[in-house]
Amino acid sequence: MRAAGAIVAIEGVVAVVWGVVELVRGLTGAAESARGAYGMAFWFIPLGAAVLAGGIALLKGRRWGRTVGVLTNVLLGFTGISGAFAQGRPEIGVPIILLAVVVLALMFSPQTVAWLDGEYRRD
Repeated sequence: MRAAGAIVAIEGVVAVVWGVVELVRGLTGAAESARGAYGMAFWFIPLGAAVLAGGIALLKGRRWGRTVGVLTNVLLGFTGISGAFAQGRPEIGVPIILLAVVVLALMFSPQTVAWLDGEYRRD
């Protein structure tokens, strides 16, 4: 469970950092389209923050964090499929698919389910 929480938290950090980079690119004129860079920034920063919060919640054993992690990784899996097959970039898409599958497997493992039900909680 902690591994899944850590991975989801890292996914959130990556999204926030990517959003900040896009914002800076838009502000400095380095982006091809400032409007596109701002759009990416204002999409990735709040979404990444929510995913980061979900990862931290998973690390603390909060049940709601799993919902955020599952939704994020289902969407990442479909993004990976699109990248690998529709866009013809398997070097990008396949690792994303593998990451999503690993996190989803961790989230639905019997140990995780038992831990979320309180069997392994430390009070």
